[in-house]
Amino acid sequence: MIKKPGKNVARLRKHARVRKKIKGTTERPRLNVYRSLTNFYAQVIDDTTGKTLVAASSLDSSIKGKYKNCGNKEVAREVGKLLGQKAIKEGIKKVVFDRGGYLYHGRVKEFAEGAREAGLEF
Repeated sequence: MIKKPGKNVARLRKHARVRKKIKGTTERPRLNVYRSLTNFYAQVIDDTTGKTLVAASSLDSSIKGKYKNCGNKEVAREVGKLLGQKAIKEGIKKVVFDRGGYLYHGRVKEFAEGAREAGLEF
C-alpha cells in the first residue's frame, strides 16, 4: 500500500520551493508566518544578515490574556496588528510576504489583513 505524505511534509516542500525565489533584503525584509493548532507566530527577517528584526506571536502577554483559544482567526488578526506596529516602530514599512507554504486563506489571510491595517505594505 502506498502511503500518502502528511500535510506538513507537503507544506514544507512548497515552502522550500517558494524560498528559492523570495529573499528578504534590508529595504524589504521577509515577513514569515507559522501557524500551529494552538498558536500563531510571525517574524520579519533580513535574509542578507540572517537576523530577525521583529517578532510577534499569540503567546505575547498583550494577546494571550485576552483570548481563551489562541489558534483562531481573530487572534491571527491581532498578531498581525501587533507585528505591524512593532515593524513601523523599527522603521520597516515595506515587506515581502512569505506564507510559509500555507494557503492564503483563514488565519493567514486574517494575519495579513491585520498587518496591512497597522500600516505594513506588501
